[in-house]
Amino acid sequence: MPALEAPRTRRTFARLDKVLDVPNLIDIQRRSFEWLVDPESGGLRETIDDISPIEDYTGHLAVNFGEFTFDEPANSIAECREKDLTYSRPLTVTVAFINHETGEIREQSVFMGDFPWMTERGTFIINGTERVVVTQLVRSPGAYIMEAKDREKQVFTANLMPARGSWLEMEIDKKGKVFVRIDRKRKLPVTVLLRAMMYNPETDADREETHEDIERLDQELAELFDGSVYLRNTIEADTEATKTKKGALIELFKKQRPGEPPSVDAAYALLNQLFFDPKRYDLTRVGRYKLNARLGLDIDLETRTLTHDDIHQLVRELVALPRELGIPEDGEVEIKDYAAEAVVLPREPIADRLDEYEHFGNRRLRTVGELIQEAFRIGLYRMERVVRERLTTEDEDTITPQTIVNIRPVVAAIKEFFGSSQLSQFMDQTNSLAGLTHRRRLSALGAGGLTRERAPIEVRDVHPTHYGRMCPIETPEGPNIGLIGSLSSYATISEHGFVTTPYRVVKDGVVTEEIVHLDATQEEQQLVAQANHPVDKNGKLQGPEVLCRTQAGQYVTVAPKDVELMDVSPEQIWSVATAMIPFLEHDDANRALMGSNMQRQAVPLLKTDAPVVGTGMERRAALDTGDVLLARNAGTVTFVDADTIVVEGKDGKDEYELQKFMRSNQGTLIHQKPRVVTGQEVPEGYVLADGSATDNGEMALGKNLMVAFMSWEGYNFEDAIILSKRLVKDDELTSIHIEEYEIDARTTKLGDEEITRDIPNRSEESLRNLDDRGIVRIGAEVGSGDLLVGKVTPKGETELTAEEKLIRAIFKEKAREVRDTSLKVPHGEGGVVIDVKTFSRENGDDLPPGVNDLVRVFVAKKRKISEGDKLAGRHGNKGVISKIVDEQDMPFLEDGTPVDVILNPLGVPASLSPSETLRFLA
Repeated sequence: MPALEAPRTRRTFARLDKVLDVPNLIDIQRRSFEWLVDPESGGLRETIDDISPIEDYTGHLAVNFGEFTFDEPANSIAECREKDLTYSRPLTVTVAFINHETGEIREQSVFMGDFPWMTERGTFIINGTERVVVTQLVRSPGAYIMEAKDREKQVFTANLMPARGSWLEMEIDKKGKVFVRIDRKRKLPVTVLLRAMMYNPETDADREETHEDIERLDQELAELFDGSVYLRNTIEADTEATKTKKGALIELFKKQRPGEPPSVDAAYALLNQLFFDPKRYDLTRVGRYKLNARLGLDIDLETRTLTHDDIHQLVRELVALPRELGIPEDGEVEIKDYAAEAVVLPREPIADRLDEYEHFGNRRLRTVGELIQEAFRIGLYRMERVVRERLTTEDEDTITPQTIVNIRPVVAAIKEFFGSSQLSQFMDQTNSLAGLTHRRRLSALGAGGLTRERAPIEVRDVHPTHYGRMCPIETPEGPNIGLIGSLSSYATISEHGFVTTPYRVVKDGVVTEEIVHLDATQEEQQLVAQANHPVDKNGKLQGPEVLCRTQAGQYVTVAPKDVELMDVSPEQIWSVATAMIPFLEHDDANRALMGSNMQRQAVPLLKTDAPVVGTGMERRAALDTGDVLLARNAGTVTFVDADTIVVEGKDGKDEYELQKFMRSNQGTLIHQKPRVVTGQEVPEGYVLADGSATDNGEMALGKNLMVAFMSWEGYNFEDAIILSKRLVKDDELTSIHIEEYEIDARTTKLGDEEITRDIPNRSEESLRNLDDRGIVRIGAEVGSGDLLVGKVTPKGETELTAEEKLIRAIFKEKAREVRDTSLKVPHGEGGVVIDVKTFSRENGDDLPPGVNDLVRVFVAKKRKISEGDKLAGRHGNKGVISKIVDEQDMPFLEDGTPVDVILNPLGVPASLSPSETLRFLA
């Protein structure tokens, strides 16, 4: 057998050398899951430590959770797909029951349920179907100081947002007073909160506060904030009842719990619960990190509740803004309306002090590990309540960890997350690129995120901080526009969940080899040069001026010595799908968006072609999808057939099973074809087999066809497309689609249903494709209405006539009335039966209650291109086939070669995609 085509050598016309390889494209999923299950410092460890130990109400008995381990999966990925199981590993935790009074410790390993496990491809198999957990884009916990939405009522607002717990919102109103709101309830003066925080139950509980105490308290408050006029205004406006610490606590309680009888102790407990109790308030490490950075504090990252310093510093920052803006603060001059004064002043002096929610320094990613951790935490908290109750009610002499730990809430919480969370999605497997993009998707929707209806226009818009982090092009066209995006090709994720992008460091006008990954906040003050700025062989930036980008979204020209960073590649702005569009810079952005999205909708063809004009992203995208088969070790190919490849290396044989005629979630074909021959030497990582949408290890989503731009008797009016019949005849645009049909035989009130060939009122002709069991044979061609599986169901018993009673007596049950409930091919469907899977309770298969037998039939249909189908290029140039014309009637070249496709020339200027023609010329 001759050697197959060698990996395609691409000729590059790039003016720039590649500085940095694109990182692994599905690492965002895999690394996050690895962090989650790390037994030393992972997400599960963190969550288990949060609830451990669980003590009873007296504090005498406790349950402590120690180390955890994952056992090997009970079923392989292939078995899980076939039998509708979840690919998971059993989670076992060492649990100790401790009696503090006697010092007795009883330790046991407790099974905590099956934990869904991520496949190497970054996906999960849940109940036999492949699912993806989409990364969520959320507002980071921390402090935000912003301009008020209603400038006529408020001057500035400040928010303190935790990951879990009560929100604290402050505002300076138009009269120059500072107010605070807790959990969006009624507002109260900030001085009430500050006085309430000063209350100490040990020293103040039995003391009556005198007039001198009140004056001293007011003086303390004024000095704490450097005599700010806004604090003085607020103090002066306070009522007598709230001037004392106790009075302030009572007022706070009334606002938060209207209708409940107030008391100082209850109010103090409420204040502690709101902001200072770790069980009810959690900033997370990220929130503490952001809070420290925003307020200039140096509090330990493990302090995850608020401190008094946090609130004091936030008030200081808030009341300093009007002065910086230029509002006079002369105490002698009374300003009636601060808001009116503030509205007319320019914002430049404080532009860098105000925050934006849309800034990527304030939005972080909750990756798969964090989302599963949250579900696990919910389950553990539910379990904690049950364990505490059992510790209280059960006999302590008979308690063991096994009897006291109820795993049901944990299992249910994880099941609920994977089954019904908005972020656990049915994987898009239309083609390899669709699957890859799905795993790199960023969604602002979901629990804890935004809703489609309430999302403001600012959140949907492109922000300067998206540069190199989230693709400005790839987003849906519908109601989700801007809420769902795609990670840029070079972007990675920092330990705190912020998106970072790589830059080359520039020192004294010379580009160094050093690469730094910066998030949007770290990049804020830097001057960044474009990747394509001319550089000499020593790395020196050429020319007297360099065009640079600032984080404010401005473009400035500076001297080379002032440049601090340089982009690593012009591709770093775009997502993978967008980076696969050649000559993208000549396209209109709307058309590029359509091109990015439509590449994901391409159906895998029988014969795919890698594009003649590529961008260099095709190979990397194909390898990282996991759809191509790569050599694990170097060696020699000793055996190749359609199903198996064997490579013999130094350390023994590696056997690779190829995926053949499998159905994707969308009904398209998953199929691998060998690319090597016997005797071939292969290095590690070599492409052994192509997937259904790859060609020689490169992404291949369509065909390279000969195109003519001309009008043709009006048939290509309004984006319609004319096609040559050659494409139909030679199966150039033919695809295979696989449908799955399922039927089960159940136990009914009237008896068991039965899968059989013996069906009443059916001709032998209609049963020709069924075997003895009544199941269609593999290889049979079936059309609309044909039988796939014969099944009869008992009919309701009716009053029998004498003749029927006689027949029943002679033939026993044979004559019992049954009706035909067979599985038939639906109308308009058909094809060739490629596989049949049968499951039976008798054979020990695990079936749902009441089901005795289950049969699945897979039918493959070859679909040729036809009129009414949609075709698209990579530049958003889409159209519907209006006519398929005989080869001899198509326009032809000088040498007589007929063209394959006729496009309307008006489609190029109308859709502003001149790169389409550039590509054809290339």
